[in-house]
Amino acid sequence: MKLGEVLKSSYEALKANRVRTLLTSLGLVIGNASVILVVTISLTSTEFILDQIKGIGSNVVWAYFEAGSRDAEQSDGDFVKLADVEAVRVKLADRIVAVTATMASSNSLVIDGKPQDTSVLGVDEYYPKVRNLILLAGRYFDAEEVKQRTKATMLTEPLALLLYGSNQAAVGKLLKVKDHQFVVIGVFRERVQSFGLSELAERAMVVPITVLRYYNRVERIDPMYIQAKRAEDVEGITADVKVILEARHRKGARYFVDNLGAILDTAKNISLILTFVLVLVAAIALVISGIGIMNIMLVTVTERTKEIGIRMAVGASRRAVLAQFLMEAVLISTGGGLLGIIVGISGPLIAQWLVPEFGVAISPLSVIVAFFVSFAVGLVFGMLPANRASQLNPIEALRYE
Repeated sequence: MKLGEVLKSSYEALKANRVRTLLTSLGLVIGNASVILVVTISLTSTEFILDQIKGIGSNVVWAYFEAGSRDAEQSDGDFVKLADVEAVRVKLADRIVAVTATMASSNSLVIDGKPQDTSVLGVDEYYPKVRNLILLAGRYFDAEEVKQRTKATMLTEPLALLLYGSNQAAVGKLLKVKDHQFVVIGVFRERVQSFGLSELAERAMVVPITVLRYYNRVERIDPMYIQAKRAEDVEGITADVKVILEARHRKGARYFVDNLGAILDTAKNISLILTFVLVLVAAIALVISGIGIMNIMLVTVTERTKEIGIRMAVGASRRAVLAQFLMEAVLISTGGGLLGIIVGISGPLIAQWLVPEFGVAISPLSVIVAFFVSFAVGLVFGMLPANRASQLNPIEALRYE
């Protein structure tokens, strides 16, 4: 028999038992849809997590004083200073985009009729760029305002809404900071919400670091941020910053210098392990589906024993019988597989249509793999029933009732 004849004959046989064929292929539908959905969810969640981490700042290294050793007690001189920031800026100028310093303090504001402590952060003009801040109203500090110690402040969105009701309404208002009047020039938020786990509290105000320096008794930069020009330079800059800080301070003072590389690698590894586990579960579903196809085909061979005997009696070869039953198994598996692929792709596409801003990453490779796995399942698990059908004795098959 030619391939076209085998295909037509197999299709007619499956069409005669539509309900059985549909139920048999249902396992492949679920298995393939699961594979595609698992890979899609994994890729989308991985990209989302990595984007969130990178949203803290691109190619960023941070540094701060960690502790003194036993032979060098902590002193005010051990802290990172503005002079250290300038030294890093000069020595690494060819490999960095910017260096920015942060200095923390607190301030009392009357909120809802009660005085409450509010975080005050001193920064320079490079801070918004390095930390990927999003401007919601007004503007950022410029270099001249930092240099001239201008009494201006920027507010985080939650604080602006709490004090003035809206971001735009906050701009231009006067606010008492450290017993002096400061004008609100802008409202901002972090690109990625850190919920107060970074140096930026949820309700915080930002002022020029040159102003805050004169309110704080001790000069302490915590942390210093360095933005590298290229991702491949991050590790080298991390090591160099540590060397620079240790060289500028007394022996025994330790400085914590790190970057997002380790966090990104950990997130990728966790995602990879999770994907592997979920794909393994989906693969088990496909194997179970294959076993179901094999069982149904064995039953089909038994039911069609007399038909097989008649075909052999009129000249059909064992090879032709094997080809037909194998083709039926492959049609069941690939048909269910294709339907599963459609279901698997439809879910993410509908989700993206409903929520356009949420990017969904569908892997073409997962679709290709799912199809070929479906084909392989039909081929492998259909071999035993097809081989049994081809090995039947024609005379015994004709006598079968």
